[in-house]
Amino acid sequence: MVTPISTAQIETRLQALLAPLHLEIEDDGARHAGHAGAASGGHFNVTIVTPAFAGKSRVARHRLVYDALADAMRDGIHALAIAAYTPEEFNNLPR
Repeated sequence: MVTPISTAQIETRLQALLAPLHLEIEDDGARHAGHAGAASGGHFNVTIVTPAFAGKSRVARHRLVYDALADAMRDGIHALAIAAYTPEEFNNLPR
C-alpha cells in the first residue's frame, strides 16, 4: 500500500537536510490521474536552490535530493522532476 506524501512533508525534509534558499514544490498528480503509475505514488516537480550544490554535478545534486526523500521515493513518490541550482546559477537564469 502506498503512503501518500504531501508537498509540506517534502518541504520539511528538504529544508532540514539541504537548507535551501529557494524551494518550490509542485504537486503534479492531477495531470497524471488514471496513469498506471499514479497508483504507486505522487508526481512532483521540485526547484531547489542551495549552496550545498556548489561544486557538485547534476547527478550528485539529484542524489542529495533523493537521499533526503529516500523512504518516500520507495513508497509515496512515483515521479520526481528536479531542477537543482546553486544560488549563483539561479540568479543568472534568464527571467
